Amino acid sequence: MTFDNIAQATRVRTANADDRCMVLSTLGAAFQNDPVASFIFPDASVRRIRLPRLFAIHYDLQGKMDARYVTAAGEAVALWRAPSHRSVSFREKVSLSVPWLAAVGSAFRRALAVSAASDANRPCEPHWYLDIIGCAPSMQGVGFGGVVMRAGLARADGDGLPSYVETANETNLGFYRAYGFVVTHRWRVPDGPTHWAMLRKPKLQPF
Repeated sequence: MTFDNIAQATRVRTANADDRCMVLSTLGAAFQNDPVASFIFPDASVRRIRLPRLFAIHYDLQGKMDARYVTAAGEAVALWRAPSHRSVSFREKVSLSVPWLAAVGSAFRRALAVSAASDANRPCEPHWYLDIIGCAPSMQGVGFGGVVMRAGLARADGDGLPSYVETANETNLGFYRAYGFVVTHRWRVPDGPTHWAMLRKPKLQPF
């Protein structure tokens, strides 16, 4: 990939309905070997089928009030949950129950355990939550992930609010630390993977 191609590709934009399939393809590939995905769907062949379906629910849920960023050709994606959308409402739970069960299938107990542990460990203070960030495996290490990361951080900084992320992949800690995230604590899904909770204080905006 040439420098000009990289410069073009790393232009980030807000993802819309037309980007949905592209986003789901990127995230499905990016999380094939993720500890949480592997815990929920231990069979790799099942993961390949069901992960895009599960990410579709996140994508559809995070609409106008949240933030969805994607690079030009879908190399990297970041889905952020807004401070006002800290928890899923009862109406949302009802509307999502059927597609969620269809997505997770027989893995619903493990998926519920992950969701419950994640909700229990998020900060109480208002914050932007980096729900999902992923990069196509063939494009990792070029800078795409950093571009979609910075777009979300800029919004959080503009609001004067901290950013929060959790990861079950210890090798990701350096990436998040490079953007100002600090580990606050560790937690574990029952019988599942250990997570690192990380918080980033907002940077003051120049006058």
